[in-house]
Amino acid sequence: MPNPEEPRDKFHRLLDSEAETQAEPPAEEFTPGGGTPPIRHPAVDENGMSLPRRVEEIDMGATRVGQAAYEHTPGPTVRRPTTTRRVPRARLHEPFNWPKAGGCLLRGLIISIFVVVALGLVLAAAGIYEYYSIAATLPSVSDLQQRASQFETTHILDRNGDVLYEINDPNAGRRTYIPLNGISPYLVAATLSTEDKDFYTHGGFDPLAIVRAFWENITSGETVSGASTITQQLARALLFTPEERGQRTYMRKVREAILSAEIERRYSKDEILELYLNEIYYGNLSYGVEAAAETYFGETAGQLNLAEAAFLAGLPQAPSVYNIYANRDITMVRYQNVIMGMLALSGERHCIYVSNAPDPVCVDGTAAAAAIQEVKNRTFTPPTTDMRYPHWVQYIRTLLEEAFDPQTIYRSGFTVYTTLDPDLEDAAQQSVAAQVTALADKHVTDGALVAIKPSTGEILAMVGSPDFYNDVNAGQINMAISPTRQPGSSIKPFTYLAAFEKGWTPSTLIWDVPSEFSPSGLPNDPNPLYVPNNFDHKFHGPVTVRVALANSYNLPAVKTLQFVGVYDDPNTPQKDGLIGMAERMGITSLTSAGYGLSLTLGGGEVSLLEMTGGYAVIANGGLRVPPVAITKIVDFQGNVIYQYAPPAGEQVIRPEHAFLMSSILSDNSARTPVFGPNSIVNLPFQVAVKTGTSNDSRDNWTLGYTPDLAVGVWVGNADYTPMENTTGLTGAGPIWAEFMTFAINRLTGGNPTPFVQPGGIEEYTICTVSGTKPSQWCPSQREEYFTAGQPPLPPEDDLWRKIQVDTWTNLEASPECTDAYIDEYMAINVVEEWARNWIRQDESGQQWARDMGFEEIFFIPDRKCSASDPRPHLQFAGLEDGQTITQNSLDISILADATDGFRSWLLEWGPGGEPTDWTTLIGDIGTAVPEPIKVYTWDLTGIPDGQITLRLYMRADNDGY
Repeated sequence: MPNPEEPRDKFHRLLDSEAETQAEPPAEEFTPGGGTPPIRHPAVDENGMSLPRRVEEIDMGATRVGQAAYEHTPGPTVRRPTTTRRVPRARLHEPFNWPKAGGCLLRGLIISIFVVVALGLVLAAAGIYEYYSIAATLPSVSDLQQRASQFETTHILDRNGDVLYEINDPNAGRRTYIPLNGISPYLVAATLSTEDKDFYTHGGFDPLAIVRAFWENITSGETVSGASTITQQLARALLFTPEERGQRTYMRKVREAILSAEIERRYSKDEILELYLNEIYYGNLSYGVEAAAETYFGETAGQLNLAEAAFLAGLPQAPSVYNIYANRDITMVRYQNVIMGMLALSGERHCIYVSNAPDPVCVDGTAAAAAIQEVKNRTFTPPTTDMRYPHWVQYIRTLLEEAFDPQTIYRSGFTVYTTLDPDLEDAAQQSVAAQVTALADKHVTDGALVAIKPSTGEILAMVGSPDFYNDVNAGQINMAISPTRQPGSSIKPFTYLAAFEKGWTPSTLIWDVPSEFSPSGLPNDPNPLYVPNNFDHKFHGPVTVRVALANSYNLPAVKTLQFVGVYDDPNTPQKDGLIGMAERMGITSLTSAGYGLSLTLGGGEVSLLEMTGGYAVIANGGLRVPPVAITKIVDFQGNVIYQYAPPAGEQVIRPEHAFLMSSILSDNSARTPVFGPNSIVNLPFQVAVKTGTSNDSRDNWTLGYTPDLAVGVWVGNADYTPMENTTGLTGAGPIWAEFMTFAINRLTGGNPTPFVQPGGIEEYTICTVSGTKPSQWCPSQREEYFTAGQPPLPPEDDLWRKIQVDTWTNLEASPECTDAYIDEYMAINVVEEWARNWIRQDESGQQWARDMGFEEIFFIPDRKCSASDPRPHLQFAGLEDGQTITQNSLDISILADATDGFRSWLLEWGPGGEPTDWTTLIGDIGTAVPEPIKVYTWDLTGIPDGQITLRLYMRADNDGY
């Protein structure tokens, strides 16, 4: 079968064959160089008719020579006229046919356009269908202005159902509707710059901004951008239900955009802007710009200047956060951002167009700087409000704003049921105010208290300051929730709980002696050493965990943190280390990456609310129920918007460890050495308690609990200035004791719930000094609690150990050391080098050793002697035991050497077989005697007759012999 012909070859073959079938007319004569070319007459046939002219173009659509023309068929041979000639191939290969190719491209383009248009129509039809499907479910915008006036008061109640505060109907409270032309152009410009730069040009929503917001939300994994125009905010505030306002879904955004477009179709830009400025909430019960101008500046909205307008424009985004009276710093940052935004927009658009003034608003650098300075220098006087328990009310409002859109809260007529107990709140307020007043001479101006029911997490009382309305001492700052205070020693229980999880017990021995640490607790830390001290500037020697924690000793706490670690080990099944333990207990503010061992002494910053919640976990047997303040929210139509369902709780620590901690913190006898037997925290009933004082006296803490109630108290100054001569016991302690006594009697009728011992707890007798099971030499004993599976150490680990010692190596004797250089010692069972140094070098350490019966300070060897250890070689040459000497002199030859560690030797004698007094004949000689030689001739004149003893004594470098 012949090979298939290439398309290009076939094309040229067809052209050649075509040329061969066409006659070539004779060549025309033409003289180069000029003249008129000869006239060409068309060829004619025999009848005088014109013959067809030759066309120098190949018509590919014309009749072609078929395949038969190339096949050999027998027949007569046709001879061509001799006048014809072959057309050269070069003339038959014509250029590419661009017109034809263009036609093909055009047809393809038309088809593509048709497909795109068809697809677009399909998508448009689907979009229109979806649009009307969604639009059919949307509320009407025809009564937008009527909706704007339908507000409902929100009520905040205590746990008894009594009203604590009303967020008033703006029509009946501070709200005055004002037309757009009565509002300062500066306020309009500031609002547009801050909320919606393209308000006058968009159709209700900005598609690009929404797409950008969707992208940011997708890439961040959370809702970080809303892309809401002023029209969208108005639609959301007036037309959506409270539930839908709180949603953060794309469908809500689509519905919002459709409503905004419809509003823009029915209302003018000025009508929309006027409604918005009269409805938006500016904080501190100011609804609308007129009320805001009166609240913050004592003037009308039309009188606002650039600085005042920019200040107000920044508030609606988060009114409870941007509260100039409570959060001045963050509010000022927000204000400066608004001013700088106006400056940028004014420069970008050559001033800011506003529809309520003939001229645009122009902001240059000078005006912006002057405005910033004006507000910085202004004193804002808080509005007078009739508010019961204002710190609690403000806290509840903050929680509401975190859960709902701000406008929802103030328009939906919520009834908010809270956990506050008014009787406990009154008692707490009185205790805090009285104690702060009593400490005024010690520069104490502030205090706070939190009370939590451990089993439910309900916050029963919260005092943020002695006087909410005291501007001098920053009374409006809620110190109960401020995560900026150092807890001092009150954080130590969490350190010891972490140690319990790693095997420690209440009887674990810790040496409270002078010690040095790397600040981070890591061995390669290049920073200067950390040398902590105790609050009483004393060291207490060996102490058990119970004693160390009950008396709040610092050195043992630092060593405990060094044992458990500061940060969580990601390879463990649950969070560990002090920070991991704190997080499990609900303390989330310890977020720095640079904490060190001082963290257990209060080197981080926390809030009183979180610390009290952490203690409530211990009170609840290790079961964490997060603190709760709101139990139910009902709207004005009776619909339940939110219902608190008490969680089952999370067992974050073992019940046994929680019991051990409660046992220690409620042990008044254990804390007596430091606090005395009748301290302020020793209440008539069993209660666990811990105090804390920051090392710069800026924070005093007392936290404690029973199973019925956990109470935390803080005392200090909001401006961080230090107090004078106060501690957690003397500053916060009296408040805690007074309130705890009142609250427990009221809640339990004088019958507080005791700490119940769980099934996994065992009791053992331990040595009071060492914490181990007692050895025969232990001077005193007591009972201690232990978690099953974590018993005390055996008697062999007591501080007293009588052992056989190889005297040359000072190691414990073993069969591998075959010499007779063995002695028996009462060794001190201490391996920590800081403890050994204290016993060797410190007078108080030496006295402790004597008190414990150690006549000679000898520490337990690190190991037993082995055959590879250095060995001594001592020998009297030429003398035998029991030998009788008759001459007046005696030559003494010796060998005195060692495989290693030789220091010196000496020669002594004593009367009798077991002398107690020795007389030196020669020594201390620092040169070894590796071979027996005579080293001394002893003159025996004057030596009484009878038995005498010679002793060759050799010393080692390690003080062995």
